Parts: sequence; C-alpha cells; structure tokens
Amino acid sequence: MRYSIPPIHCLTAFEAVARLRSLSRAADELHVSVSAVGHRLRQLQEGVGFRLFVGAQGDYTLSTKGTEYLAVVKACLASLNHFPLETARAREQPTLRIASPPSFARQLLVARLPEFIRRHPQLTATLQLSVPLVGLKSDDADVEIRFGDGRYEGQEVIPLLHESVFPVCSRQYLELHGPIPDPRSLAGCTLLRSALEPWQPWFGAAGLDWPEPRADVDYFDMGLLLEACLNGQGVALARQAMVDAYLRSGALVRLFELTARPPYGYYVTVSPENAERPEVADFIAWLKDMTALPA
Repeated sequence: MRYSIPPIHCLTAFEAVARLRSLSRAADELHVSVSAVGHRLRQLQEGVGFRLFVGAQGDYTLSTKGTEYLAVVKACLASLNHFPLETARAREQPTLRIASPPSFARQLLVARLPEFIRRHPQLTATLQLSVPLVGLKSDDADVEIRFGDGRYEGQEVIPLLHESVFPVCSRQYLELHGPIPDPRSLAGCTLLRSALEPWQPWFGAAGLDWPEPRADVDYFDMGLLLEACLNGQGVALARQAMVDAYLRSGALVRLFELTARPPYGYYVTVSPENAERPEVADFIAWLKDMTALPA
C-alpha cells in the first residue's frame, strides 16, 4: 500500500502553531526560523488542499477542517512518539554537508553558520569550497551555494543573492592615482579583471563604449580579486555584501554611486530528494533570511 503523507516536519510545525497560536513561539520551540515554520505551514496547506487557519494575518485560529485535521495529526504524532528510536539511531547526529564558493563562505557564511547550528543543536555541519561557475567540489554536498546564471539541470534552484556591482579601489591606490571624479577617468586606471565579474554591464550603464579590459592576471575567485584591490593593484568591481566590512573600515573606497546588474548571481541548488529533508529546507530558509538582512 502506498501512503500519501505530508512531511513530518510540516505536521509538527502545524501542531506547534495550533497549540501556541504564534509563529514565533512555534519557531523557538522547534529551533528553526520563523520563515521556516511559515514555509512548512504553506507546504502542508497546499498538500491537504484546504485552509488550516482562518482570520487575519497573524491570527492562528483553526478553521473547521483545520480543527478536525489537528486531532488526526496529534493522534498520529502521539503514536509515533510512543515508540522510541533505537538506541543506535538515537545516538546518531545528522550532518548537513554544505558547499559554497570561497568568497561567499568567507564573507557571509563562516561567521554566521554557528547561529544556524545553535538553532539546530541536533545537527553538525561540514563546509567545503566549490569552484564558481563550474561547481567543482571535493565531496558530495546536501546543499550547494553556487555562483552563476541559475541554470542547473536536475536540481531545484532557489535565487539567493544577485546584487549590483560598482567600482572600488584601495585608499592607497586613490591617493597615488586619483582623483577619479567620473567614470571616464577610469581610462587612466588599472582595471582588475575577473571572468566572474565582467566590466561590460557597468561600462554600458556608465555610457562607455569600451571593450572588456585586458589584464596581466585574470582572477577566477572574487576573494583573490578583492585581495589584489586591497593591495593597491587597481580598481575592481564589487558587490555590497562582499565588501561591506572593507568599505566601513576604510580599506576600500567606493568610487561612484552608479551600479549595474551583473550576469551572475548566487543560487542555492539541491537535489529533489534532499529538498525533502527538514534540515535542508530549514537551512535554505535561514540562508534566504540571512542574505535578505542588512549587514
């Protein structure tokens, strides 16, 4: 017999919200983000095909069918809870395997990942680096942050971060080669190049009919590109999330307010089977919350 049963993490989220009448209190109890609980409720509601709650937004009053369904869910959860996991399985601690491009990991993920683990004390995580655009990595990953055009066959793809770009340079470079009052002044500057961050979109936004600059070194890593920029080697294109700390410290200087949308962005990719895992869904929801917040 084939069973059509909603994911267990959706059922536990529904039970908690119905009992506590609060999305945030349910999130605290389940050790997940508020958006993760909301995602689980939407997933469950789409699966059952009827409204679970009625009333205004934030009013978690059960609908008639929601009340009937809650009784079934509570009985099923109680039955499952009655039989403890085997000792060996209870001792196991699931591991979430994450792959990320170096710059995203260094600038955004490493400092914040412990926060996610604190919310999920039953989890451990491994973080490995992948090659931007290519996605090459040393081991299999449950969830991967990728830098590219968002086309990844056979994967579920979730847009994550696609910021505009703008030119930056070190204060040292500006003192030696400045002033740089307008975009055309870049003609006398060394423009650092990376295939990951082409200059053409920004040139077009600035009204400059210039070819892609030639450079002695083509950096195939955003972190290396920024390192060259920090060392006073020239002007680079940058994204706010990647250089925010450098701009605030004064290590880098933003030259113009003009921005352009680049061809590549950050995406989360996950296989359809891994997308069903609660810890993967929670991590993706947390990533989206994390990248949506101001630094």
